[in-house]
Amino acid sequence: MHHSSRNSSASAHGKAGSVTESTQMAAHEVEEEAEILEAAYIEKGSAGYLATMLALFSSGFATFALLYCVQPMMPILSDAFAIDAASSSLVLSISTAMLAVGMLITGPISDAVGRKSVMSLALLGASGFTLLGAIMPTWEGVLITRALVGLSLAGLCAVAMTYLNEEIHPRSIGVSMGLYIGGNAIGGMSGRLISGVMVDFVSWRVTLGTLGLIGLIAALIFIRILPPSRHFQPRSLKPRSLAAGFVGHFKDRGLPWLFFESFLLMGSFVTLFNYIGYRLLGAPYHYSQAVIGLLSIVYLSGIYSSAWAGGLADRLGRNRVFWAFIALMLGGLGLTLFEPVVLILIGMLLFTFGFFAAHSTASSWIGKRATQAKAQASSLYLFSYYVGSSLAGTLGGVFWHYGGWNGVGAFIAVLLAIALAVGLHLRRLPVKQAAA
Repeated sequence: MHHSSRNSSASAHGKAGSVTESTQMAAHEVEEEAEILEAAYIEKGSAGYLATMLALFSSGFATFALLYCVQPMMPILSDAFAIDAASSSLVLSISTAMLAVGMLITGPISDAVGRKSVMSLALLGASGFTLLGAIMPTWEGVLITRALVGLSLAGLCAVAMTYLNEEIHPRSIGVSMGLYIGGNAIGGMSGRLISGVMVDFVSWRVTLGTLGLIGLIAALIFIRILPPSRHFQPRSLKPRSLAAGFVGHFKDRGLPWLFFESFLLMGSFVTLFNYIGYRLLGAPYHYSQAVIGLLSIVYLSGIYSSAWAGGLADRLGRNRVFWAFIALMLGGLGLTLFEPVVLILIGMLLFTFGFFAAHSTASSWIGKRATQAKAQASSLYLFSYYVGSSLAGTLGGVFWHYGGWNGVGAFIAVLLAIALAVGLHLRRLPVKQAAA
């Protein structure tokens, strides 16, 4: 009996020691796994970081060059197809509308099948449809190809932000998102600049075809150098799973307001650039199409502000700086209402600087607050962004028709005043540590 008791005690000690050892081993494995995941992040300054940012920079360049290259052509298209300004604006609005619809599809698809493959197909498709649009004989045909361009580009716009939030080290997200959006700004500027100048010397068809070839080259660079995903975790495409992610995003105290901000900010931005060309083509300016195309250099301020604002938001907090960028947009808009072209140019510079700073800040804020289905959250943000572009961009034509530039300015001012009020509300929002 005594021996049996001692054997039981020894057995219990042995089991306890075994459990302790197993617990220690499990804890050690968890620590090792955490270290591996930490090391797998792409660190700023590494060769992988350079390749990633170059790939996403080229993709952002191509995306926005293909999307906005038609904006300076709108007066030319009005003459070529005998349509008014509001109808001509559909060449951009239909792209952004289909892009918005595509956001709701491609984000969840990338959550299921992966990031790089979806983005690669998106760029190749958009380039091909742009080339096809250059040979379409009718206005309806041009609009169909522009709709397909927008639908294709949804596959990149919805996923690139998510790729950055997953693969770049969290402490470098703000500045990395800023660099990506800087590529967007360069693309938007280059698309407008190239087409705005070219269309004064060659046909709009040759101009559009040239932009399609540039997009194709950028797509091939992107496919070649973008590192594969390391932190991607497939998520079910089942309706219940998608609905759970959707409901979760709208229960968050900040995400729905950020989605609304994207609608207001992009609506304001596109409206200004859609109709400023019509103003400067008419009295008292009578500028040529090439000179108006050169005004796209104001995008240089956005290229700088997107990266600068990302770093500033990382240091000071997004809720502290976001509203100030919107206020800057309002100030820039006010200057465009004056007649001297120098004041108009300065106003456009400030407006563009503020827009890209605000967009960069909000984009990285989405990744910080979304705890699940991050691509879906990015898709909802960009869905609102491009719905704003389509609706406000076309509605601005009505204000132009009845009120000229003052009418357009009043319309944009209302959008920005609402955006500023929302920004001040977000300023009081507590930081969501769990999502950071």
